[in-house]
Amino acid sequence: MAEKFYLCIDLKSFFASVECVERGLDPFTTNLVVADPSRGNGAICLAITPAMKALGIKNRCRVFEIPKSVEYITALPHMKRYMEVSADIYSVYLDYISPDDIHVYSIDECFIDITQYLKMYGKTPREMAVMLIDAVFEKTGICAAAGIGTNLFLAKVALDITAKHTDNHIGYLDENEFQKTIWTHRPITDIWNIGKGIAKRLEKYGVSDLKGITELPPKLLYKEFGINAENIINHANGIERCTISDIKNYKPKSSSLSHSQILFEDYKYDDAFLVLKEMVDKQVLELVEKKLVADSISLYIGYSKDVIHSTGGTRKIGEFTNSYKKLMGHFESLFKETTVKGYPIRKIGIGLNNLEDDSMSSITLFTDIEAEEKERKLQQAIISIKNKHGKNAVLKGISYTEKGTARVRNKLIGGHNGE
Repeated sequence: MAEKFYLCIDLKSFFASVECVERGLDPFTTNLVVADPSRGNGAICLAITPAMKALGIKNRCRVFEIPKSVEYITALPHMKRYMEVSADIYSVYLDYISPDDIHVYSIDECFIDITQYLKMYGKTPREMAVMLIDAVFEKTGICAAAGIGTNLFLAKVALDITAKHTDNHIGYLDENEFQKTIWTHRPITDIWNIGKGIAKRLEKYGVSDLKGITELPPKLLYKEFGINAENIINHANGIERCTISDIKNYKPKSSSLSHSQILFEDYKYDDAFLVLKEMVDKQVLELVEKKLVADSISLYIGYSKDVIHSTGGTRKIGEFTNSYKKLMGHFESLFKETTVKGYPIRKIGIGLNNLEDDSMSSITLFTDIEAEEKERKLQQAIISIKNKHGKNAVLKGISYTEKGTARVRNKLIGGHNGE
């Protein structure tokens, strides 16, 4: 089997770089922070320029953590613009690579299987990376870094760790190079998919790097981590069997629609219920638009005090439906049964689970078919108006109350300014 080569390309300080390019500034010499000043000094910086990172300032820091001595430009997030630039960059890749060989990992990062293109373009893997990075810069002015690997995992680790120590921001790893340079790398949390929780559990066995994992008995790792041990063991040895083709062909056994939001301030019980109604309304419209039905709901209520962390749960509703009236009735019952009164609420999450095609809608002797059809036609009319004139074109009265959040949220993308 011929050796495969993958790229993992990351757009450096993407949001901050877009803001600099828009202003005709160089992100490597300009101090710029992407943050929303209206959220106060505790606001998280969505991105900072490489120039600020060079000063030792942490990415994703809070505004108050930036040293007072540092002068910088504050740019309000423009999520819609970032998505447009990301789409422009994806189109650059498509000038050279088939979409079948590209996996978009996030708005600023993607994996590309370059195996078959090396001979086509007469390039080495490193030259291929340079060609794509230069093409992106030429069209958008955005700088990128890349990891090259003989599997997806190695490409990602090459980007996250190896590329940071090269002049051209391109790293390379095969299994041999991985063992030489990454096996003993610390902290282990720098490694893709190894978070603080896994690292802490490994510490119990005196393990603080990947080499240490390879020296533990597999039986012990399976006992500690269950089925996830297979990935941990494979990655510790630089092995990844999943390909981009596997990712594109994957179909989950079950599906769901979910939505959550962190509230703008602490909410009382009744006000939180109002927001829940807004959220269920939005989620049910999505269910109808996609011609799906659900037979299970889930609710998460997060509190701002440490006394109670969260409440909620999952409930089977006994039928497949996309009726707002029915689903809201079940959410109301679950909310009233599990939500604690008197404690400030700061986060609400909902889910519609076990989705099926709406041809699976349940009909019983008690189903009012005429009423449900009338409701569905109204929902479809609302969807049509929203798609044509915007999300705020049609809103229920509750969204115009003081504690309603839908009007503001509909203008956001990813929880931030969408302009």
